[in-house]
Amino acid sequence: MPIESTFLSELSFFGLTSEIAVQARANLFTQIHEIVFHGKGGYDWETVYNMPRWLRQFTFNKINEYYQKEAEEYDKARGNSSNKSTLVDPSGNVNKQAFREASPKTTPGPKVKYK
Repeated sequence: MPIESTFLSELSFFGLTSEIAVQARANLFTQIHEIVFHGKGGYDWETVYNMPRWLRQFTFNKINEYYQKEAEEYDKARGNSSNKSTLVDPSGNVNKQAFREASPKTTPGPKVKYK
């Protein structure tokens, strides 16, 4: 015989309903994956899983900050280089003027006659 709740809402322990519990568990495993994957071998799954929550959150935020700064620096460097003329434009055509400027200047050497 199934147990029926006398309350209007689903039974919960400090507000943790079954839908929220599923999402919280998915978030936990996603966070563990991100730390292990982006930690570049510095962390293993079991160590991160057993970390205190505050330490896991701190580690996740530090890794996230690092990759955000790296992306900003990449975008900044990419933005500065876009002002320079490139040899090949985005459509794949060769920029003839830039190619001439980038090519080494060669001077014709002495004519050599072979027998």
